[in-house]
Amino acid sequence: MSVFDLNNLDLLGTVLSFGLTLIVFSFIFGDNLLFRFAIHVFVGVAAGYAAVMTWYNVLLPEIAVPIIGGSQAERFFALLALVLSTLLFMKAFPRLSGWGSPVVAYLVGVGAATVIGGAVLGTLFPQVLASINLFDFPGSFGNSSPVWVQISNAVVILVGTISALIFFHFGARNRHDRHPERAAWISAVARIGQIFIAITFGVLFAGVYIASMTAFVERMTFSANFILLFFQL
Repeated sequence: MSVFDLNNLDLLGTVLSFGLTLIVFSFIFGDNLLFRFAIHVFVGVAAGYAAVMTWYNVLLPEIAVPIIGGSQAERFFALLALVLSTLLFMKAFPRLSGWGSPVVAYLVGVGAATVIGGAVLGTLFPQVLASINLFDFPGSFGNSSPVWVQISNAVVILVGTISALIFFHFGARNRHDRHPERAAWISAVARIGQIFIAITFGVLFAGVYIASMTAFVERMTFSANFILLFFQL
């Protein structure tokens, strides 16, 4: 394959991708004008894409179409959303920012309720059920693993879950002769939880590092293939 096998649009996109890749890699030598230009291009393209997606996926089908040709109920909710959005836009102006405070309060309340509900129903309860099901030895690991392996895995996961939760328990006894301190057994269990949390953060960092290296290798492979493409004229 050579450059003659590409149409003009594909060739232009390939050249731009290679150029922007080199510009981003120039950050190795420190912050410079070209790198800032690439960042501004990325932010501008992302903002433009978000604006287009907002118009075609939110404003047009959820507000414009119901107001123009929707039923009475649809028109009411669309107008309500439009009014609330306009009030939220007032936060950009200092003198009118008070008009947007009720909308912000509503968004914060709904967001907090969603996060708490998601954490309880999507994380806490499933974690508790998963820890309990680990002790259902015939159903959790099957018959392929020895019983002692199943028990060890279940105990380690249960201890890690409980100790990590206790690590975030900050209740302390109020003593008059010295500063409030947590109970000795809570501190001991919290240290074990701290080890599990550190291991978790290490695994997460390794995952981020591997993802970054994957992106780096992909860009290096793309650059090498681009250079070889022009040697095949």
